[in-house]
Amino acid sequence: MFRLHADYETAGDQQQAIDQLVIQLEGGQERCVLLGVTGSGKTFAMAKVIERLQIPTLILSHNKTLARQIWQEMSGLFPENSVEYFVSYYDYYQPEAYIPGRDLYIDKELQMNERIEQERFSTVASLVSRPDVITIGTVSTIYGLNPPEVFQQNHLRLHVGQKADPQEIVRDLVGLHYRRTAGEIVRGDVRLRGEVLDVWMPSRDDPIRVRFGWEGIERIQVCEAVSWEPLDEFEEAWIHPREFYMTSEESFKQALEDIEYELEDRLDWFEAKDGGLEAHRLDQRTKFDLEMLNEVGSCKGVENYSMHFDGRTRGERSYCLLDFFASNGEQFHGGSDRYLVIMDESHVTLPQVGGMYGGDYSRKKNLIDHGFRLPSAYDNRPLRVDEFQNLVPQMMYVSATPGERELRHLAEVTGQEVPKGLMHVDGGGGARKSESGKPKSKHSMEELLEKVEGIAKMEIRPTGLLDPVIEVRTTKGQVQDLLSEIGDRVSRDQRVLVTVMTIKFAEEVAEYLERMGVKAHYLHSEIDTLDRTEIIKALRIGIIDVIVGINLLREGLDIPEVSLVAIFDADKQGFLRNERSLLQIIGRASRNENGSVILYADSISPAMEAAISQTVRRRVLQGKHNEENGIVPKTIQKALPVMGAEIEDLLSGVAGTGSGGGRRMVAKPPGKKGLEGLAKKFGLGAGMWNTSNSVLDNVSQPEWVGDPEGGPEENEESPDLISRLEMEMRQAADRLDFERAANLRDRIFKLQNATN
Repeated sequence: MFRLHADYETAGDQQQAIDQLVIQLEGGQERCVLLGVTGSGKTFAMAKVIERLQIPTLILSHNKTLARQIWQEMSGLFPENSVEYFVSYYDYYQPEAYIPGRDLYIDKELQMNERIEQERFSTVASLVSRPDVITIGTVSTIYGLNPPEVFQQNHLRLHVGQKADPQEIVRDLVGLHYRRTAGEIVRGDVRLRGEVLDVWMPSRDDPIRVRFGWEGIERIQVCEAVSWEPLDEFEEAWIHPREFYMTSEESFKQALEDIEYELEDRLDWFEAKDGGLEAHRLDQRTKFDLEMLNEVGSCKGVENYSMHFDGRTRGERSYCLLDFFASNGEQFHGGSDRYLVIMDESHVTLPQVGGMYGGDYSRKKNLIDHGFRLPSAYDNRPLRVDEFQNLVPQMMYVSATPGERELRHLAEVTGQEVPKGLMHVDGGGGARKSESGKPKSKHSMEELLEKVEGIAKMEIRPTGLLDPVIEVRTTKGQVQDLLSEIGDRVSRDQRVLVTVMTIKFAEEVAEYLERMGVKAHYLHSEIDTLDRTEIIKALRIGIIDVIVGINLLREGLDIPEVSLVAIFDADKQGFLRNERSLLQIIGRASRNENGSVILYADSISPAMEAAISQTVRRRVLQGKHNEENGIVPKTIQKALPVMGAEIEDLLSGVAGTGSGGGRRMVAKPPGKKGLEGLAKKFGLGAGMWNTSNSVLDNVSQPEWVGDPEGGPEENEESPDLISRLEMEMRQAADRLDFERAANLRDRIFKLQNATN
């Protein structure tokens, strides 16, 4: 049973939107749309819908960081239920590729994140064993997995009172690919010492200890991984396979025969086409892979033969996480269609889902055409968008700016006449274009929204914050004009975001502002992902006051300190300045009570006109609601981050210092920078930042941070200080402020080590 825990209830127009969505979904409507403006509480509304429907739910996001944010919120709202996180387990992934024009072969390189792999196991194990599962994932959910039946059949059930021999259970676990060891165990290991069996499943943080007596199994305990102190006790344990991909011996032998047959057929094809080089290349590689498969059971790039191991036919899709949701629905909820998919930021996520197949096919085609892979490699692929849509029984699109594909879906499934403005779109959600290359539709998003019935809308913010005030100014002298606006905001300890059209212009504007004494930095796609996170943290803390970016300052960027957003070349037509892009950028200023937006343009484009119209209408609507309910808008308060606590480290469980004084690192990303390294690399802004020896000198850290080595003042009061820090750490974790909790933990370990 899904049970939501929250200290607050619905507010604004949340309840009517939730009621409308629940009525639609319970009535069997296949596609729904929730339009929620920035700050309207879309995540809370999703949680309320899940609680009302009481069915397993998959929430899709378009990137890992936003998916983790949603996971944190949902974990807090559903503490009694299984809230899982399913994203790609690669910290770094360079796929195999071939560039014919340069005759360049690029081998596959990857770096796996063990913590995320563990969470993927946990997701699958929960879906096949319990009914109350909420999973937050990315497009990796449309990539191949073993069928749910294989995962269910290949497991071991142990229970107290079971008459079982320890040696037989060990043999069963080895059959599930667990490694037997006599020494220290890690995830995926099994160890038998006398009448005590230790098993560490890949999906768990702590191992399981099974104690045997004369009558069989006497106790099943979950133990602490280092001290083996019992943490909990169970009557039953469900032990899943060590690996995602399981194949029977018969299927494995058949797959090898099928690969050999396909190789012979393909070699004949190349010989007929006078492709001697390609045939030789393919023969050498495939025979080497077959030899490795025969000897060790695997080979590099084994996933390219997945069609044969799965027993699929050419073109048949592979199983994926959606099949596990269907199995869960059938097992626990009365039907394989009894699950829900919520697509967050659907205007970005849906085209992303649609684009995965095309990119994968294009890359594989070069490899197959030039003899690097067999044609069966095509079938190691993500779902096509039509396969994805056919698999999902009910989906709720969520966005502040729903795309035309979502609106068209809603019209089609509800039997409405599709408005002419909703032109036919391609499978990925992109608009079909005319011969000139421009979209055929001339209708604004607001006009299209009015023509489609049944859209659930949340346009009232419970915080009372208004949409920002918008001004349109000429491009003449725009940088100088912006400089004066920045000075005004900096004097009030507020931040500024500036969006431009090109990487070069972003760097030039940032450098000019810096020369003029403004602490500014650029942000664009050529900056590493981890470094982008640090730049945004530096903005929130006040190390820099201005970020100049291109298309990164949009969905999911939550910076309450930003009171001004400036948009250069606002009247330029195209993806970066269409109506949805403008509305998303404008939304970044809606978290601050003094939020305003300046559009620098020499004309008013249709996209500008539509975006301004929607913003003004929503501002009036919110103002009326505030007046009727006595609400005074107030800037959102959000805990400040700490420089150097990278998001990827937190996701991997590797940030901070271990209790023994050493770092606990898992899949450490390459090229990490210390705090001073970040300062030197970025040279962020002017003034104190450039002259300081350490970033920490300029970061507003908590009061308890003193001498990094721990001065006399701390040593005198260490026990009391540690107690206070432990209490503060637990409070930070309870409110899901994991960055602060991790840094408090590190400080506690340092103090404990200093006093021992």
